[in-house]
Amino acid sequence: MSVEPEASGPTYHWPIPPAGGWTADDLDRLPNLPPHTELIDGSLIFVSPQTRFHMRAMRFFEWQLLSQAPDGFDVLREFTIDIDRRNRPEPDLIIAQDDDDDPVGTRLPVDKVRLAIEVVSPDSVDRDRTAKPLKYARAKIPHYWRVENVDNRAVIYVFELEPATGAYTSTGIFHDHLKVSVPFPIDLDLTEIRFKQRPAAE
Repeated sequence: MSVEPEASGPTYHWPIPPAGGWTADDLDRLPNLPPHTELIDGSLIFVSPQTRFHMRAMRFFEWQLLSQAPDGFDVLREFTIDIDRRNRPEPDLIIAQDDDDDPVGTRLPVDKVRLAIEVVSPDSVDRDRTAKPLKYARAKIPHYWRVENVDNRAVIYVFELEPATGAYTSTGIFHDHLKVSVPFPIDLDLTEIRFKQRPAAE
């Protein structure tokens, strides 16, 4: 009598997309989705485990932006934006107009967003450099920051929406210190995100 081998781990049943793809409303209805699942062009995007750099950068920006935000603004971490029926991305951080009208809402209307910030991970390079900023610009989000790990230091690429073209234009690349006046005055010491270099192996 043969014995079936024991399963080595849990069996996952990934959702099968309907004709035409998923919609923004489906993110609230589908059971057992991994945390921080996004909807891009009707497809579900699952994220990989976060690196320490990614977590430290998000924590830094959340605390610093909250401490510097004036009345009328809010800082949201890992919260989805309702762009359209087929796109509900989740920036790492958002600066938005403060809105207490919907305390149980699971997504933010795109017209409330003033700045979207993406901290680039190895699996999100193309999305954060190309796909997402294109969608954010088309949705008329005024400001976009991309945070990259360069030799264990944070480098911030800052973009502003150019109204004549409807596209983002670069307004600066910041290494050790970031100081901007929009969407409100922000002054950041980026060296606080830095990791020490490990000694080379002998």
